[in-house]
Amino acid sequence: MCGLERAMHVQFRRALAMCYVRRVIKDDHPESLLEVRGLTKSFGAVRALRGVDLDVRPGEVHCVLGQNGAGKSTLIKTLSGAHQPDAGEIRWKGEVVTLADPVAALELGIATMYQELDVVGGLTIAENIFLGHEHATAGVLNRRETNRLTRELMKRLGHPDLSPSREVGGLSPANQQIVSMARALSHDISLMIMDEPSAVLDSEEVDNLFRVVGELTKEGIAVIYISHRLEEIDRIGDRISVLKDGSSRASNLDVKKTPTRKLISLMTGTDIDHMFPPRATLPADAPVVLEVEGLSLRGKFSDVNLTVRAGEVVGLAGLVGSGRSEILETIYGHRKATSGTVRVGDTTLRAGSVMSSVAANMGLSPEERKSQGLLLEEPIYRNATLSAFTRFAKGWLLDERAERRATKTQMTALELRPAEPDRITRTLSGGNQQKVMLARWLIHGTEVLLLDEPTRGVDVGARMEIYRLIRELAAAGTALLIVSSEIEEVLGLSDRVLVVADGRVLVERNSTDIDEHGVLDLVMKGSAA
Repeated sequence: MCGLERAMHVQFRRALAMCYVRRVIKDDHPESLLEVRGLTKSFGAVRALRGVDLDVRPGEVHCVLGQNGAGKSTLIKTLSGAHQPDAGEIRWKGEVVTLADPVAALELGIATMYQELDVVGGLTIAENIFLGHEHATAGVLNRRETNRLTRELMKRLGHPDLSPSREVGGLSPANQQIVSMARALSHDISLMIMDEPSAVLDSEEVDNLFRVVGELTKEGIAVIYISHRLEEIDRIGDRISVLKDGSSRASNLDVKKTPTRKLISLMTGTDIDHMFPPRATLPADAPVVLEVEGLSLRGKFSDVNLTVRAGEVVGLAGLVGSGRSEILETIYGHRKATSGTVRVGDTTLRAGSVMSSVAANMGLSPEERKSQGLLLEEPIYRNATLSAFTRFAKGWLLDERAERRATKTQMTALELRPAEPDRITRTLSGGNQQKVMLARWLIHGTEVLLLDEPTRGVDVGARMEIYRLIRELAAAGTALLIVSSEIEEVLGLSDRVLVVADGRVLVERNSTDIDEHGVLDLVMKGSAA
């Protein structure tokens, strides 16, 4: 299948998914399935919910939006029975209910898929799905029936290839999420709560997710859908409620009648004229800091040539699988180039050597920051000083007080909240985890910074903060090379853009001379060439 055919195939799949997703909520069941009124919840002196209202109808996708810290997670945990509200009322099918624990919620028909995957490694797919409600006869597990039901669920979810006997720990995050969804569907449910379900999925897996959601709503099952990706809301949602600072900012907005601009304003509390900060004028004599010549990686990309000057932001635009991330990783030395050279200033880097890159003051914030960049169980200061250990060494020991001071300085500069160097990194929001990655390279003293998907899994407010930080880094003289799946983001941040398709750089343009449609047109033509 040629590149153009692949592109058309993807578009067809998305159009097909839209047939499942786009529905009109009929008036056959106008009554509410779930009603929440005046819900409040405090943790010590912190008020997480300050009177939240929510109304969910059978067979609809109700999207709940808000920045990190808006109260979405607390609301979810309250509706799932994990937290008990301090005040307010929850009505289920018209009756006031108390959700004492997650089992009580499940018994009513409320299932929750959390953003952090909750599968149990070491158990099979079938064992995970029916954990806690196993099919047994006289105390003996009925594996045949369990496996049969598991195969039916996998088929329903579009993954008949996943065997019931496969061990879950060896699955990809996307497939582990399928198992989590199957576990929810193994119960008799009327409401599915999905927290950032697309965060670990590629575009085709997102299409499959939307197909499944469409089938659930056809059966009358309601879905509460939480996502940072506003472009998904228009594809999948029916109505929207917005939270801000633990309160309901807006309720029951019609997706078709509510522009993205209004949603951003409701979430952030400010009118948004421009998502991206203005570009500074690049001095004509700004030196080239990063120079890549004839860089190739067999089977991934070939003959890449690019330069980045001090204070310049250069973007790589293209579709998933075009080779963008592989180019960044090879420049950094995470992958060993087949041929070509990378220079930082006057230093030619050793191919396949991350140490050589770091020594030349180059840093990388990887696409999967949780698995590739951060030590999630370590405190923030350990992550922030990871690339500069020698600076804090005193003989065989580390000066932890100095590490904390340096980290606190960057936390203040980056507005990383809460500003607690000893806080465990896993507990931070996606936006603050990304700021920890930036703090690492600022402490190191980076001259060239490579950013792969810098705003993945980040809410709109934190995203704007990261855009501002990128522009401030450029204004301070840092050379930045950026990859993003969102073409609008690449164009909005970059001074120059290289369009990549099938492992080749097709063209180079000033970002003001090309728009998103122009990039896609080049990608389609380049892929088919």
